[in-house]
Amino acid sequence: MSGGHDEVAAAQKAKPTPEPTIFTKILDKSIKADIIYEDEKCLAFRDINPQAPVHFLVIPRKVIPMLDDAEGQDDQLLGHLLLVAKDCAKKEKLSEGYRVVINNGPQGCQSVYHLHIHVLGGRQMNWPPG
Repeated sequence: MSGGHDEVAAAQKAKPTPEPTIFTKILDKSIKADIIYEDEKCLAFRDINPQAPVHFLVIPRKVIPMLDDAEGQDDQLLGHLLLVAKDCAKKEKLSEGYRVVINNGPQGCQSVYHLHIHVLGGRQMNWPPG
C-alpha cells in the first residue's frame, strides 16, 4: 500500500475540531468528489488516494467525529451506512469480495474526524491488515 507512513503521520496529528472537515465540504459540494451514491442520510465517493483498484468511502450527512462518538440513536444510520457500502460494492462489481474498514482515533489511523467507512476491493486483501 502506498502512502501508509504518510497516513500514520497525518493520523497522529489529526484532532477533532469544530471546523468543517474535507468531508463536510464534500457534503456541501464546496469540494468536488467522484460521487457514486447519494441519499438523504449519506454519500459515497471514490477515495482520492486509493489503496486498491476500487476504493470508496461512505460518510453520513450527520457529523459523527468518530465511531466512539456514535450513540444508541445512531443505530439505524450505522446500519444504513453498511447497507449502502454493500450495495455500492455490488455496483462496483466486487463480487469476489471486499474489505470494509472504519478507522477510529490516532492508533486506528483516523486522519479525518468525520466517521467514514472505507470499502476496498478489486484485489486480494492481505491478513493481518496492519
